[in-house]
Amino acid sequence: MLSLNVDPTLAEPPYAQLRSQIVGAISAGSLVPGTKLPTVRALADQLGVAPGTVARAYKELEADGVIETRGRAGTFVSFAEDPLRRQAQRAATEYAAQVRSLAITDDDALTLVADALRAMR
Repeated sequence: MLSLNVDPTLAEPPYAQLRSQIVGAISAGSLVPGTKLPTVRALADQLGVAPGTVARAYKELEADGVIETRGRAGTFVSFAEDPLRRQAQRAATEYAAQVRSLAITDDDALTLVADALRAMR
């Protein structure tokens, strides 16, 4: 069973909390490709949030290729090769393009990424 929760005291919006928790569960392997997710209404009722909150999280996850909706069959964790890695690769490519346009050296660009990752620990 998927264990999700929303903390209204956090600055992060509820839909973003859900999105992060689902991505984390996939990364940890507790949600595997093909796993059926609760319906928008069922998850909203379970968490005590508006259906639009869950719908927005699902919509963003689907846009990123992390989940897929199969019509009336429901919403499932995507079977795509590795949607999280693909998303990270897209972000890295965009970062590299911006670094090139700013004429930042490779070493400086890597240092900036390392510093940002350390700051997020």
